[in-house]
Amino acid sequence: MIEHELLFLGLLKDGPKHGYEIKRQIDEELFPFVGLKIKSIYYPLKKMEKLGLIKKDIGREGKWPEKYVYSLTPKGDKIFDHLITDSFLSIERPYFNIDLSLYFLQYVDRTIAKRQLRGRVLFLRRIKRELAAVKKTIRASQGHLHVILEHDLDLVEAEISSIGKLIKVLA
Repeated sequence: MIEHELLFLGLLKDGPKHGYEIKRQIDEELFPFVGLKIKSIYYPLKKMEKLGLIKKDIGREGKWPEKYVYSLTPKGDKIFDHLITDSFLSIERPYFNIDLSLYFLQYVDRTIAKRQLRGRVLFLRRIKRELAAVKKTIRASQGHLHVILEHDLDLVEAEISSIGKLIKVLA
């Protein structure tokens, strides 16, 4: 839940938002950069409301029906500060789907393994090109997105290098 709390509290740092705006921001703005998918936003919002991290008010815009508008409480602001600083030091071993395949590599014909790994490298290079293209479209005011893209490019490059070494070992 900590990742969800950081996400929702961070989104509310800009100011109050209704549920649809939160969901839209996650799906359209955050997902392409952090890959975080949320099925339902209302359960975590309700839980954070019970914890006193956010508050829910009823808002209305023009002739539209009433909507719930969520905002950060002082306690939520304090928790956000704690979560964000802790997240910089949080290190969890990343899990890649390929790790399981590599565990059982001894049971795979080397020719097939090399072919599949070369295919993975091609796919990773395509991802790298796409990330670089997205990076060119980011405005200067969105510097935080440049940081994410640069980090992702470094990770993709490291994966390409690692798979390249593995292909040489299998040769």
